[in-house]
Amino acid sequence: MNTSPVALAPHPQKRRTGLSRIVHATRYSIDGLLAAHGESAFRLETRLAAVMLPLAFWIGRSWMEVALLAGSVMLVLIVELLNSAVEAAIDRISLELHDLSKKAKDMGSAAVLLSVLLCAGIWLAAIASRWLI
Repeated sequence: MNTSPVALAPHPQKRRTGLSRIVHATRYSIDGLLAAHGESAFRLETRLAAVMLPLAFWIGRSWMEVALLAGSVMLVLIVELLNSAVEAAIDRISLELHDLSKKAKDMGSAAVLLSVLLCAGIWLAAIASRWLI
């Protein structure tokens, strides 16, 4: 184990405190969103979210329904961001085809699929509750 002072020095972000840390963390988050915008799936999902989030306030009949509708849309975006992060990390390690890399990417993709199915189920139930039942 390397115990030299250089090896033990914290990352510069860890030394920041208060408002400076919040400002820098926010900038990193914005950078992440901009990087994700390069992914076609994320672009499609953000376009759908731009339509669905305002619709949540019209379809939902209570604050809880609105929260479920909007939350399910946001969950899809969150899971897509995590999936893209896993894919980027795997690609950073190696672009070579490997069973574990495939497994990690497939599991991330499955997580996105499950979040989309959950979102669709919530929206269909809310629409049915409002207009069909």
